[in-house]
This record gives sequence, C-alpha cells and structure tokens, in this order.
Amino acid sequence: MRDMVEFIAKALVDHPEAVHVRQVEGERAIVIEVKVAPDDIGKIIGKQGRIVNALRTVVKAAAVRTGKRVTVEILQ
Repeated sequence: MRDMVEFIAKALVDHPEAVHVRQVEGERAIVIEVKVAPDDIGKIIGKQGRIVNALRTVVKAAAVRTGKRVTVEILQ
C-alpha cells in the first residue's frame, strides 16, 4: 500500500522528488504518513479535502484483505 500511495502522490504534485511516504505498522492498524513539499500541500489535499479523502478511500479498499485498519496522514 505504501508504494501505491507514493505513486499517486508523486503523480499529483509539482515536486515528486520531495515526496516521502512512511508506513508505520501496529498490531491492528497501519498508518501511512505522506510528506510533500510545502508548495504541494494544497495539491495533495485538494479543494475541501477531496483528493486526500479519495486517496483514503482507495487505501481502505485495498486494505480490506489485510484485515487491518489503514489511515493516511498528510504531514507538514
């Protein structure tokens, strides 16, 4: 899932080299942290959070087979 989020994030931003994605796994949950350049935060969040919410929906759908809860966080 980390690779999928990284691929999508790099496609959305102007500075793909500044995209860093980290996956933190717990016993029952996985947190995917996305860090982008300050100029690109608006592009990854989208108007009223639509892009990041769509990304979270895709990740949740992909996580069904893992049996763990997955969240995506945008770091500043």
